[in-house]
Amino acid sequence: MAFAVMSKGAIKLEQVAEAFFTCLYVNTGFSSLILLRDGPQGKYIFILAFLGPWISDSFAYFFGRAFGRHKLIPEVSPKKTVEGCVAGILFCALAYMAYALLLEKLGFVELNVVALTVFGLVVSVVSQVGDLSASFIKREYGIKDYGNLFPGHGGVLDRFDSVLPVATILMILIYCYDISKVVA
Repeated sequence: MAFAVMSKGAIKLEQVAEAFFTCLYVNTGFSSLILLRDGPQGKYIFILAFLGPWISDSFAYFFGRAFGRHKLIPEVSPKKTVEGCVAGILFCALAYMAYALLLEKLGFVELNVVALTVFGLVVSVVSQVGDLSASFIKREYGIKDYGNLFPGHGGVLDRFDSVLPVATILMILIYCYDISKVVA
């Protein structure tokens, strides 16, 4: 803000807001990953920040390709479908449930399966919104990728566009609700 004020109008408020949001988005997301890893049951919870977006995105893609008939938001992402979106949500919830059951069966930790399943629903929605938000930003600026660090895959933000918001929401959910409680 100080540079904007001193620039005598050369730097617009919109530019300051974009810079602030970008820093907040990236720093909060990556910080949340660290807090998840260092938090309660961190070595088991940390993977959920990646598992959710990967499962959600993969199943949304495959089901959308196979069964998609209704476009979700074609102005932002023309290939995404409602059917794919719903499949991503359902399979993410199922994956979180399976993960909790697997950890319990293997004797690593007992997690609240119902809570984790609900978290999977929320995480998938947040993941898809994160992906669509990144697509929206790229369309607004007329770019295809955020960088070329990973050949054929874009930049770091292209790989983490869903993980960053998921990590933040998952961290909030985990710290607000102790999922290590055993459901009797």
